[in-house]
Amino acid sequence: MSISFKDRVAIVTGAGGGLGRAYALELARRGAKVVVNDLGGARDGTGHSDAALQVVEEIRAAGGEAMSNGGNVAEYEQMVEMAAKAREAWGGIHILINNAGILRDKTFAKMDMQDFELVVRVHLLGSAFVTKAVWETMREQNYGRILMTSSSTGLGGNFGQSNYGAAKMGLVGLAKTLYLEGAKYNIRVNSLAPTAGTRMTADIFPEEAFKAFTPENVVPAALFLVSDDAPTNAIVGAGGGVYQGAWLTMNQGVLLPEAERTVEGFAAAWERIDDRSTAKPVQNGMEQSAHALELIHRAMGN
Repeated sequence: MSISFKDRVAIVTGAGGGLGRAYALELARRGAKVVVNDLGGARDGTGHSDAALQVVEEIRAAGGEAMSNGGNVAEYEQMVEMAAKAREAWGGIHILINNAGILRDKTFAKMDMQDFELVVRVHLLGSAFVTKAVWETMREQNYGRILMTSSSTGLGGNFGQSNYGAAKMGLVGLAKTLYLEGAKYNIRVNSLAPTAGTRMTADIFPEEAFKAFTPENVVPAALFLVSDDAPTNAIVGAGGGVYQGAWLTMNQGVLLPEAERTVEGFAAAWERIDDRSTAKPVQNGMEQSAHALELIHRAMGN
């Protein structure tokens, strides 16, 4: 069955090149009206260009419908204005792919805190700002599909990317809360950890890997995660034609007797506490306390 985005309005941030451009082109090819957002700056976030307009021209040349937007995701009022223009032109906003980002890599020891703050602002706050700008529209129309761009750096860490990793893991937490708050309004929220050969990774990947990890190989995962039949609360890895499910897990835990609730008692129980054989995905933030209460009541014979 073909997946269509006919009559859907989509916003893709950072869509002037790389992954965002690939998402925008395929959304438009499948019938969506697309807002192509891109500040047009360099990889570190400086400068401007007409990158978004060029992608819009590509879409229109292929018979699609699109508008360009040069707003900065890190400036909330600009994102509110972008959302308002989309609603005015097309009557709603159904899909948001938060893709915009910058890199300022250094080891934590050498990192300027302004660079830490800016990367977090663009990736994490920027995604929150755009999502907030469309949230009420999605609630009112009882439909929304939102994709956060996380990263394997957020999920597992990466040397020299403390700012980027902090932002990317923060996006997972944001997505996991919004999926709960959006559920009754048919708003589904997912996270994608892509691996792609783009301007962001041009001097990081070896040439062979750069060619293997094309943005087009990530598109199937991204578009499914914003389709009508999308899941919600999923974390998906995608790169080079390999697609992976990822989960944040917690095990069944150990209830220590009161006499053993000391630093020494914890140390003695560490291997059991760290045992992953009983780990299960965490579905919401209340599970930890609920499970602890269950163990306590069970131990008391209740």
